[in-house]
Amino acid sequence: MKLKKLLIVFILGLYHSMLYAQPGVIPSKNDTLKGSITKDRSWWNLKHYAIAIRPDFRTKSIVGQNEIKFSVVRDYKNDFMQVDLQAPLVIDSALYENRKVPVTKYGDAWFLKIPALKMKSLATVVVHYSGIPKESFNPPWDGGISWSADSLGRPWITMGVQTVGASVWLPCKEHQSDEPDDGASISITVPDTLTAVANGRLMGITDHNNGSATYAWTVRNPINNYGIAFYIGKYVQDRERYKGEKGLLYTDYWVIDYHKSKVHSYLKKEVDKTLEVFEYWFGPYPFYKDNFKMVEAPYPGMEHQSAIAYGNDFKYGRVKLKNLSYWDLKTDRLIVHEMAHEWFGNSITTNDVTDQWIHEGFAGYAEELFIEYKYGKKAANEFFEARTVGKTKNIEPLIRRYGIFESGGSYVYLRGWKLIHMLRTIVDDDAKFRQILRTTTQNFYHKTINSSELEAFFSKISGRDLQPVFNQYLRNVDIPTFEYQITGNLLRYRYANCVPDFNMPIRTDLTGMTWLVPGATWKEFKLTDSSKTSVVIASDFYVNIKEMK
Repeated sequence: MKLKKLLIVFILGLYHSMLYAQPGVIPSKNDTLKGSITKDRSWWNLKHYAIAIRPDFRTKSIVGQNEIKFSVVRDYKNDFMQVDLQAPLVIDSALYENRKVPVTKYGDAWFLKIPALKMKSLATVVVHYSGIPKESFNPPWDGGISWSADSLGRPWITMGVQTVGASVWLPCKEHQSDEPDDGASISITVPDTLTAVANGRLMGITDHNNGSATYAWTVRNPINNYGIAFYIGKYVQDRERYKGEKGLLYTDYWVIDYHKSKVHSYLKKEVDKTLEVFEYWFGPYPFYKDNFKMVEAPYPGMEHQSAIAYGNDFKYGRVKLKNLSYWDLKTDRLIVHEMAHEWFGNSITTNDVTDQWIHEGFAGYAEELFIEYKYGKKAANEFFEARTVGKTKNIEPLIRRYGIFESGGSYVYLRGWKLIHMLRTIVDDDAKFRQILRTTTQNFYHKTINSSELEAFFSKISGRDLQPVFNQYLRNVDIPTFEYQITGNLLRYRYANCVPDFNMPIRTDLTGMTWLVPGATWKEFKLTDSSKTSVVIASDFYVNIKEMK
């Protein structure tokens, strides 16, 4: 059975990699219904989710409901309300004002026929659902619910749904552009021998005196769909505090009972260091109202908002990765990476999943910033080079197709990181770049955005027209080539294999502190040393280099 599961995971991974390598694949109607703002999504704005579920470990099933509160943003007359839920889960019924409404479906999109509503009105629909959700065999990479066990054989239920969407377990509005403005509540009923953890603050525990208990959690801030999560297991809590930029922040740690000693010996120290670093670079932690939580998971990690999944074995480096560099082993990279997503991914969320470079590029770059803050810029550059140089391939653009729930390119992590690192090099002012980062998180605080908005904002606050750079590295498969010729003391240079108007400034070992601004036509630079016969460009610049004879 284990071999069969591994084979399924391999086939799924191969399928997705093949799909992403073929931009010409024609999207299906299901893709469009999932990934676009359809007419049955556009007329209503999500205000709040009130989720109540009862997972069953024995049958690997869920029975639940989601009370969806929404506002009407355009006149609703004869349209439907699209709610998304992936098979094999089914919607059993939908109630509006305590009356059942007709429900039809196409693929994983369900259409609720509710009475006509006036502009600006508030309403609520309650969706009851049940079934056996897609199981995750390689969480969080394959997406779904993980029905695992701890080392003592006790039930341990976790999840990771970014790759497939929250509708794999929850009836919701499966589009990142619309987050519940007023947050969400999550109630989980479990056997009273287990503990249920979710996002936000624990509001209460109800013992039903029948062998079960309900844990009620509340999120006060907007939250993206895939950031909503629940964990069930033999958890124990350790509550700590951190004095941050906006005052006292509660930092909670929920670990399996036999790991409680790891909180003070390891987790708290690493989280406190990381909060210090990121509040310096990015500004205040974005979710003070919801506290901060680190929850142990049986997989490496996931950026669930205010309830980060952690499974890096309480040690530095990165579990299951080999050939780690010296600087890899100076930090717990899972803690650093997933916490960075609280700023980029959770507070700032992209409207469409294909703009994923913002989430993953900044989280990758945040690992470099952590090393810089703790060990200096030289160390950070060494870490950057060890992690990125020679580790990427150019097989698709980072921004792919909108409206079909298509993720960014397969190298979105490293190529996004390299782009941001290069932008800082171009700005050429560390203090200014730090201010750019902090201003960005402030300007887009708790917002959903398009990549184009962030690009324009970066150009504006940096004082440079960076749009050709973004177009080259986000929307083009290839990276540019710096072509050059040296004749005596004359350096001729230009860019090739680039988008129109690409004129990114660059430095070389021959030009020292002088910036060159190549374009598509040849330019010249007089060298002070005529003995040099070749050019070297630092890894800060994500370009190819070619000597032209």
